[in-house]
Amino acid sequence: MNTAKPKAIAHDWFSKTLAGTLLGFTLSIGCAGLFNALAGDMPLGVRGQLAMWLTAPVWKGALSGVYFFRDGKRAWAWLGGANLLVFGLLAALRLG
Repeated sequence: MNTAKPKAIAHDWFSKTLAGTLLGFTLSIGCAGLFNALAGDMPLGVRGQLAMWLTAPVWKGALSGVYFFRDGKRAWAWLGGANLLVFGLLAALRLG
């Protein structure tokens, strides 16, 4: 009879979930803003709707993707870097 204990849940799932929730949300808002800035030729109503509906899949993708990281620190680092990149591009487009 095998008496081995089942593998425990990773200790940093809370950190990963928090990173995906907080930084995933800001990433989705930044991507929507970037889309809005790049799609200037579209009518405002269509562009606004597409930017609004873009937030949910990006946020859910980030929230589900954080569990592929080895630990919570890497999830925070990669999502933080992605946020810096997106908001940096957005700032560059607005200033330029």
